[in-house]
Amino acid sequence: MNRKCKTRNSTSLVFVALSIALLAAATLLAPMASAQAPSRIVGGITAISGTTLTVKTDAGQSYQVDVPTAASIKRVAPGQKDLSTATTIQFSDLAVGDRALVKLDPDAPAGTTQALQIVAIKQSDVAQKQQKDREDWQRRGVGGLVKSVDVGSGVIVLTSGSGANAKTITVNTTKTTSLKRYATASVSYDAAQPAPIDSIHTGDQLRARGAKNADGTAIAAEEIVSGTFRNISGTIASLDTTSSTLVVKDLTTKKQFTIHITPDAQMRRLPDRMAAMLAARLKGTSGNAGGTGFGGSAPSASGAGPTQRSGQGQYGGGGQPGGQGGGQWSGQGGAQPGGPGSGGPGGAGGDPQQMLNRAPVIQIADLKKGDAIMVVSSDGTTDVTAITLLAGVEPLLEAPAASQSLLNNWSMGSGGAEAAAAQ
Repeated sequence: MNRKCKTRNSTSLVFVALSIALLAAATLLAPMASAQAPSRIVGGITAISGTTLTVKTDAGQSYQVDVPTAASIKRVAPGQKDLSTATTIQFSDLAVGDRALVKLDPDAPAGTTQALQIVAIKQSDVAQKQQKDREDWQRRGVGGLVKSVDVGSGVIVLTSGSGANAKTITVNTTKTTSLKRYATASVSYDAAQPAPIDSIHTGDQLRARGAKNADGTAIAAEEIVSGTFRNISGTIASLDTTSSTLVVKDLTTKKQFTIHITPDAQMRRLPDRMAAMLAARLKGTSGNAGGTGFGGSAPSASGAGPTQRSGQGQYGGGGQPGGQGGGQWSGQGGAQPGGPGSGGPGGAGGDPQQMLNRAPVIQIADLKKGDAIMVVSSDGTTDVTAITLLAGVEPLLEAPAASQSLLNNWSMGSGGAEAAAAQ
């Protein structure tokens, strides 16, 4: 008995240290996969039966863990860095969907997997934090294409918007600014990794959150996220709704791309009149087709994904990084840039980017072979993942350079989330 108590006392500090490390970086979340049983398990609770939890790790492996009455069960808030403010809860307080870090008892009987301590984040807490973070990105976020980077001073200059709505934004960073960059061929915010400022280059797309000045032309950045993406414009050569893939030949590069459509992809279709007005505006002619202004009659829809520079570029102008994540062990509990977009006021003088935000949302089943589309995707040679897909763009492809410029600047930072937050 004394030996077991000593073991528990001696491991408590180690467990706290491990918890802090796990809370600080998502890259430390994956359990150690080996022939021996792990000493800890991190994942989501998928089932509860009697006193047994089923925990599925982020790597996809499931474990059944018996929870004895002596096990310590703590509840922490998403983003909490240590256990100093953790509260004690009962086993009955745990629920499917909660995140859990399970410390296994090394003294459990042979052949059994028993919990010594559980640290849990409630699914409801995750959802609440996501909403708060989303609203904060809307209120205090900016984004655009990188115009210049001064590594020495930590100053990044962005261009955002287009036409009369174009502006320059100065992003000021410090040693405490969190800098992240998306993984290659990934649209998941969870997969974003820390990266130095010199990994950001001219032409990249970038989103920053922090304290802005009154007109939004300067920001003291607390967090920055960027990533490499590309634009693809062309007609659908083939479509497989079962595998959620499209094959498109890009009009610019003449390359054929296989485009994967995930649930995170933002997909919209421009109504014919809206497409004609946008094309006329981009060509510099009258955009008042049929007397309907840029407000048009298209229904509003939520969300507007990250955008992309022509050819290749970086994560765009203040859109919504894909996935649900936040780079902490809570898995889905962190900041999620982006959120509901509402466009802006109508009328012929409206912002074309706001017009895109109001285009109806579609699904892959709404597409067919031969449809013309414009896609913002993850970077890749021939195999990419769609972030934003715009259909009904036949008139826009007649002005490809202007259309690319429009798509480059279609972002939550210019007519989407910030417009919604201001209302």
